[in-house]
Amino acid sequence: MSSKIHTYPTESTSGLVEAIGVRYGINDPSRIVLGCGSDELIRMLTQAYLEPGDEAIHTQYGFLQFPIATKIAGGVPVSAPDNHYTASVDAILECISSRTKIVFLANPNNPTGTYLSNNELRRLRVELPSRVLLVLDAAYAEYVQMHDYTAGIDLVEQTDNTVMLRTFSKMYAMAGLRLGWAYCSDDIAATLYAVKPPYSVNALSLPAGVAAVNDLKFQKKSLSHNAIWLPWLQNEFKKLGMKPYSSVTNFFIIRLPKQAREYLVKRGIIVRSMSDYGKKEFIRISVGLEDDNRAVIAAMVDFFNQIEVRTQDLSL
Repeated sequence: MSSKIHTYPTESTSGLVEAIGVRYGINDPSRIVLGCGSDELIRMLTQAYLEPGDEAIHTQYGFLQFPIATKIAGGVPVSAPDNHYTASVDAILECISSRTKIVFLANPNNPTGTYLSNNELRRLRVELPSRVLLVLDAAYAEYVQMHDYTAGIDLVEQTDNTVMLRTFSKMYAMAGLRLGWAYCSDDIAATLYAVKPPYSVNALSLPAGVAAVNDLKFQKKSLSHNAIWLPWLQNEFKKLGMKPYSSVTNFFIIRLPKQAREYLVKRGIIVRSMSDYGKKEFIRISVGLEDDNRAVIAAMVDFFNQIEVRTQDLSL
């Protein structure tokens, strides 16, 4: 496969690719591959790099699209145990076998809100066999304010076998327009173009994407909002005797009694269950607008006042 790309980006997509390059400090935008959301890019990677029977590792509480896409491609998903809801580099390395072709890692992770540091990511890349592709899904990277965090751009530029995925569905609130992008080596980009459907990214999402990455005022406003309301929500739950888990994103997980989960639904408040991970007693709560955040807490206060017992008296 030629390492040079001659057909992409096209005239219609070059504006967005260049805008992404400027926004994220990427010097060679030809290594950016657009997709119909990062989900399509994940499936393109499994289609391109997995043969039937090949293994792809994902973490215990990682993004569910990783094992789904692996199975669709005929591969075998392998789950690496988490350490207190955080990905473990050692656990991932212990899962490596002669059939391992891809390691998927959401960093920060959805739905737990935890992350691995730059040092841990580098250790993972160094200790992985060179034949194994490391795919870093940094969908929520824009929210992370930790100094020891990296989304993976530097790893892509320093290695030939690392891919970083990003999406417009989170910080940019464009989930319905289905727009994502990958940053990778020339050879990997050329391979992805070879399996990429001819019609994926739609014409409406392209100018919207350009406007979004250039709207620094909106991004700053979103981060400021999250910096206020994420800790506010967590503190309010703590006042009610709950124990929300720490998070570097715009959501967090919390163990909630069954009766409380059902009560929220009755109040018209829909929260994300972790039942698909075998943790039905946990929910994921995203930071919303001020009225939304206050409505959640008000409902929980009403719930506990109504039953007049603490959480330890309730079934999970």
